[in-house]
Amino acid sequence: MAHLSESASLQDWLSYIESCHPQEIELGLERFAQVAERLPIDLSRVPKIIVAGTNGKGSSTRLLESILSAAGYRVGCYTSPHFRRYNERIRLAGEEVSDQALTQAFAQIEDARGDLSLTYFEFGTLAAFLCMSAAELDVCVLEVGLGGRLDAVNWIDADVALITTVALDHTDWLGPDRESIGREKAGVMRAHTPAVCGDAEPPLSVLEQARNLGCDLRVRERDFYYTQDLAHKTWTWQGQNPCGEALKFEDLPWPELPMQNAASVIQVLSFLPLQTSDEALRHGLRDARLTGRMQKIYAHGQEYLLDVAHNPESAQYLADALKSQAQGRAIHLTLGMLADKDIDEVLKALMAVVDHWHLVSLPGARGASAQRLQQGLVRLGVAPELIQLYASVPQALQLPQQPCAQPSLHVVAGSFLTVTAALEWLDPLPETDDVE
Repeated sequence: MAHLSESASLQDWLSYIESCHPQEIELGLERFAQVAERLPIDLSRVPKIIVAGTNGKGSSTRLLESILSAAGYRVGCYTSPHFRRYNERIRLAGEEVSDQALTQAFAQIEDARGDLSLTYFEFGTLAAFLCMSAAELDVCVLEVGLGGRLDAVNWIDADVALITTVALDHTDWLGPDRESIGREKAGVMRAHTPAVCGDAEPPLSVLEQARNLGCDLRVRERDFYYTQDLAHKTWTWQGQNPCGEALKFEDLPWPELPMQNAASVIQVLSFLPLQTSDEALRHGLRDARLTGRMQKIYAHGQEYLLDVAHNPESAQYLADALKSQAQGRAIHLTLGMLADKDIDEVLKALMAVVDHWHLVSLPGARGASAQRLQQGLVRLGVAPELIQLYASVPQALQLPQQPCAQPSLHVVAGSFLTVTAALEWLDPLPETDDVE
């Protein structure tokens, strides 16, 4: 494909960069670093938080952005993947980056890379760094795409590293067990810099890496804790500041996002050279929302709950949440997954709470068929009459649900593709021109 100009549309640029590399993923920092060093990237003047982990990266990133924004700071935020607009990936001071800023960044990267190949994610990460360098920011929050040690985001040296959880996912890339996966995620830590681990039982590889680097590593349930007051829907956080002095926040508002991630975020904030008031903390916790994470949508006379649970750990979290969310209602689950995920363990985690299964086939080489999901459920002993198969997510949501004597809660889960398709049907974007 011919070289594009800066004036080309964002969609043209995205199509182009998707075609620039034969593989979707190529871990390693050498090519990325060579291009990055040719670009005017300079984030040396702002504190940088890198967020790695199997689950909870997006929630933790959003909580950090929400609290720091409430404290009056200009926050740069980089996340992936996106749901409906590529611009979702880069937020500057609370606003999605414009199409124009992205196309300008892509043109700079294209000029700088020469004959070096970059993946789609690497192009986007460099664009994020360029956009953040050009903005007047107070702090940057950067979410790792895959793993940590060899991920493009890890080209930046973190001032604070957060590892949310370590569980089995992407085993083809990161290794077959928690120890090897933990070693990859621990690669975001830097010598003599603080780090936080939200996994209450981290692999030894994470602890060893922190010890070898001389990191001040704080681990949930070892160094910081939270307790819940279910009657009043509040919670208390306890930990220590960098000097070892006791910290305690009581009667905190119940967040919409997972509390264990909120607890880790508070510990991260204690390490930043930025003051966060008690009021900002409460405001940020209360207001943090994230697309596709326990997201409620009311449409077509029904309540829908959308969550990108796509591996065993996140599926178990969703199942636990649904036990309290159901409130006597029958759970109808629309589920679509990628074939390279641990489908059977995800199904097993959700079995105890789902009453009716609506299985969908996902497109593309990685998409699992509804028949594959059905086979897994039948092997687990789910009655065939409780399972329905659909060719697509919209079809599953449009067709009349199986009659049930009790009220129902409709849940959509699995891949980002599944939740994105549900969002597009349940909550269409307004037809507007591209953002400039």
